[in-house]
Amino acid sequence: MYAAEVFRVFAVRGGNASPAVAPTTNCLKIAAFSTPTFRNSVNARWAKALTLCRCSVDSKSSVGDEVFSVTQSNKSDVDYLGESTKGDLNVKLEHLEAFGIDGHASLDGPIEEVARSEARKAEDLLQDLGIPSPSSSRNSPRGIFCSRTLNLRSISAIGYDMDYTLIHYNVMAWEGRAYDYCMENLKNMGFPVDGLAFDPDLVIRGLVIDKEKGNLVKADRFGYIKRAMHGTKMLSTRAVSEMYGRELVDLRKESRWEFLNTLFSVSEAVAYMQMVDRLDDGTIPADLALDYKGLYKAVGKALFWAHVEGRLKSEIMSKPELFVEPDPELPLALLDQKEAGKKLLLITNSDYLYTDKMMRHSFNRFLPNDMGWRDLFDIVIVSARKPEFFQTSHPMYEVVTGEGLLRPCFKAQTGGLYSGGSAQMVENSLDIHGDEILYVGDHIYTDVSQSKVHLRWRTALICRELEEEYSALIGSRGYRESLVELISQKEVVGDLFNQLRLALQRRSKDRPAQTLAATNLDDEDLTDSMQKLLIVMQRLDEKIAPMLEADGELFNSRWGFLSRAGLWDKSHLMRQIEKYADIYTSRVSNFLYYTPFMYFRSQEQNLAHDSYTYYCSQLYNENSS
Repeated sequence: MYAAEVFRVFAVRGGNASPAVAPTTNCLKIAAFSTPTFRNSVNARWAKALTLCRCSVDSKSSVGDEVFSVTQSNKSDVDYLGESTKGDLNVKLEHLEAFGIDGHASLDGPIEEVARSEARKAEDLLQDLGIPSPSSSRNSPRGIFCSRTLNLRSISAIGYDMDYTLIHYNVMAWEGRAYDYCMENLKNMGFPVDGLAFDPDLVIRGLVIDKEKGNLVKADRFGYIKRAMHGTKMLSTRAVSEMYGRELVDLRKESRWEFLNTLFSVSEAVAYMQMVDRLDDGTIPADLALDYKGLYKAVGKALFWAHVEGRLKSEIMSKPELFVEPDPELPLALLDQKEAGKKLLLITNSDYLYTDKMMRHSFNRFLPNDMGWRDLFDIVIVSARKPEFFQTSHPMYEVVTGEGLLRPCFKAQTGGLYSGGSAQMVENSLDIHGDEILYVGDHIYTDVSQSKVHLRWRTALICRELEEEYSALIGSRGYRESLVELISQKEVVGDLFNQLRLALQRRSKDRPAQTLAATNLDDEDLTDSMQKLLIVMQRLDEKIAPMLEADGELFNSRWGFLSRAGLWDKSHLMRQIEKYADIYTSRVSNFLYYTPFMYFRSQEQNLAHDSYTYYCSQLYNENSS
């Protein structure tokens, strides 16, 4: 029974590791129970489920050292999914032998049955301990979703952005004040802003500004524009088709397209679209001589000065409780990661004084034993100048006083606080490189894309709106099922109509139709049937069109769902997330429910022809029964 208890502890601690592949000498490595490819006989089961590996014990003594050891980087290999086995927990062979444990007797039977049995025992143990089941967090708005398989155990360092990542702001408060300062600056520049108010529902993350046309657009994964707004007025489907039918959104053309990467983009986009209305109605003075692109530059300049002047940040620092939404679970999630041996990094573009104030407010009161936020991080870098931080090398300075006094330095030390520098300097200081580092941020380009493209760091995107979208999708399930049913009916009727139309076409050209019966059918019967089908399709269209237009209203009445463009396709934002973010989630504290040892596996990706294979499998099952 002791071996069974070992396996139960293993499940609780997240030790159902990736399968080992490196045979060596002095410890046993527990392979993943859930692997469907392992179909072993009783005699062969232990050779595959418990394979020999070379590993060493951490120099620090901790609970379980007598039973387990951790695979070190220089002893690691890769599993069958290509992920490193570094950090995997192993059962010491000599410990099992000392207790006379016979694995064959303790875990007898087919491995599939053993896995189910031990999983049930582990679930019961978790319940007795009052620990939520892992599945409860995965199937919730606060789940962590995987685009590319990621083994957290192999990650040596985790870097975090601060704004809208570790610190979540109340959008109405923070962006609302940014908008106010922007409008004040625009007024000083001669723009008419009276009567305008901040409306955060006007835009969502992932939209694209067309600076040439004064439009805000939503594109699908291919770049085709599905919805558009000129100023603050939504354009009809026909207007969108006429304007953009031959154009694709190309984010490489920065002179025209501006992607709303982050919630920080909300205030700028709202201000710009409102000022487009003012430009169209002629209330902007002619002496400013602006087109839509020039107007965008003016709004951007006004918002830039709102940040540079420092009044906005001073206001937030003086009353952080009005702008910051606290998350008591967040510091505990980071504490788990640190105690699991991860090096934690804070890499933010914010300056030191602002960073210290926000982090003190958001972290210190939730940490145990008089810990401060600095105690969580091995290295803190402020004024990082991302994305250049990931792209090029800049001088690094050590912050040596509470007032932010700097002095040059060339290498970061554990516990240090620095300004500037580069990602390469961080890698060299920690002697950790590439895919051993996970970087977590909210900005698709500045945080996620550039750290992956230039350094091959693993990446996680924080998108708080996912929680609302998840709930909206669940709430819209019945509505969307009804819409899909209507579209399916239209498709069936349309296919039947097309066959009759082809028969009529062939007959009109004195050619035989598809069959002898169709060739001999009376013209009146053929056209009568076609007329009825046409009327049916028209009536279906009348019902489908407004339902499609309203799809996603539970999330945003103008733009629909964040991740979708149309009923089935992915949005341009979702394509960016899948391309650059290995995992994505709504908030950093969601890691608390997944443990620092989680093995994230990507989901099966559906292809267009999968529907045919599904149809064949259904047909096979019906025939078999």
